[in-house]
Amino acid sequence: MELAQKTFLITGGASGLGAACVREFVAGGANVVVADVNEHGAKVAQEAGKSVRFARADVTAEKDVRAAVDLALREFGNLHGAINCAGIATAERVVGRDGPQPLDHFTKVVTINLVGTFNVIRIAAAEMIKRAVEPGEDRGVFICTASVAAFDGQIGQAAYSASKGGITGMTLPIAREFAQHQIRVMSIAPGIFDTPMLAGLPEAARESLGKQTPFPPRLGNPDEYARLAHHIVENQYLNGEVIRLDGAVRLAPK
Repeated sequence: MELAQKTFLITGGASGLGAACVREFVAGGANVVVADVNEHGAKVAQEAGKSVRFARADVTAEKDVRAAVDLALREFGNLHGAINCAGIATAERVVGRDGPQPLDHFTKVVTINLVGTFNVIRIAAAEMIKRAVEPGEDRGVFICTASVAAFDGQIGQAAYSASKGGITGMTLPIAREFAQHQIRVMSIAPGIFDTPMLAGLPEAARESLGKQTPFPPRLGNPDEYARLAHHIVENQYLNGEVIRLDGAVRLAPK
């Protein structure tokens, strides 16, 4: 599958990894629907060009995701894939100074990161399956955002690691299920990236985090994630796998 003239739903497209994917995919000739709870997504869509639309969408809300998918179908005629970048990160010990972590804190992270990703896949796939294709031709591609925390999560990352571990765990079974429909499913597990999640840290702290990466000793650039997503779309033999994009970093316990 080539990007040109194809249509993709990009969740979390208002900033960070998602916004980088919007720019990359539009540059490749794709149509894009930016789905985000952040209204800044409308500005991202406007700046990206005429082939981009914005849908205010909470990935955990069925009606919002259906509306975003419907927008893609209505404006561009088809839907060829979804890039799942929407997510949140928190740091909280299971048992802290004030007692056990509130259960709703854990549930919120898992619901947005994992359940939200699944919600987008199930709703988008139900529409994508309807599109007629030739034997051997990609009907669609899903790319999900996991994290190196799925494999070497740090103290305080129980909820985040669980949510990202869930994404890695469902990648292969969904890819196997969708193989009959000629739809591929992949996940990317980024390392320490320069995204809004780190924007609030002092520069010294950001530099220190970057130096934890063996090579190159810096924070990842969202454009590097976007270029890998682009390659996944175009490389048909990539399916059912999680790719670490991390400069060989392995997170310390804390």
